[in-house]
Parts: sequence; C-alpha cells; structure tokens
Amino acid sequence: MASDAPDTKDGDGFDVVLLHGKTTDGEGACVLRARPGKLEAGEVRPLREGRPIVGGGEVVRLSPRAGTPHLYDVDVQCAVPSTIEAPPVPAGGPPQVATRAYRESWERTFGAPRRKALTN
Repeated sequence: MASDAPDTKDGDGFDVVLLHGKTTDGEGACVLRARPGKLEAGEVRPLREGRPIVGGGEVVRLSPRAGTPHLYDVDVQCAVPSTIEAPPVPAGGPPQVATRAYRESWERTFGAPRRKALTN
C-alpha cells in the first residue's frame, strides 16, 4: 500500500525541521527537528570552506515542504563525529599530582618539612 505522505521514504518514517528564528550571532537558524522517536532543538548553519564543524553533527540538505512555511524535509548528507573527547573516568580517588621524584627534589630545594614539638 502506497503512502500519500510526502515525508516518508521507503517506509522509514519522517525527518523534518521547523525554522523558528535566527541564532544569537545571526549566522544560522534555530530549529526544532522531528524524526521517529525523537524531538530535538538545535541550529543549522551554512557550510563554509575551511571552517570545522565544531562538536560534531550532520551535514544536511533541507527541502521546503509545499504549502507549509518554515517546515523542511531533512536529507542527511554526512554524519560528522564529535571531536570533543569525554572526560576520563576517575579510577578510585583523586589523581596523584606530586610524584616521588617531585617530593625528593622539593626537599633538596626547600628542605624537609619541619615538625613542631608539642609543648604542654
């Protein structure tokens, strides 16, 4: 049975964005993106040669929907992996900053720590 919805491609569902304003720097547009199982807020910006896609994302082609202003079908051209690495997971406590060599050098330079005598 053929679907009469223009947003379906081989029965995979839909992927649309609604443009709803400019980004704070004025170079892109704020969007709401709807696809099966997801509703996301984000930004779209024009590709510029020599400028990286910071933080990962997707390169998309937007096609306007007939009779629906500000609503576009999304065609993903390329997925761009994130270049931001996840912070390392702590391994049982805080990191050791002072190594044995560091402490020995400190004592050679500044002397051993002084112990105060207890007075009663």
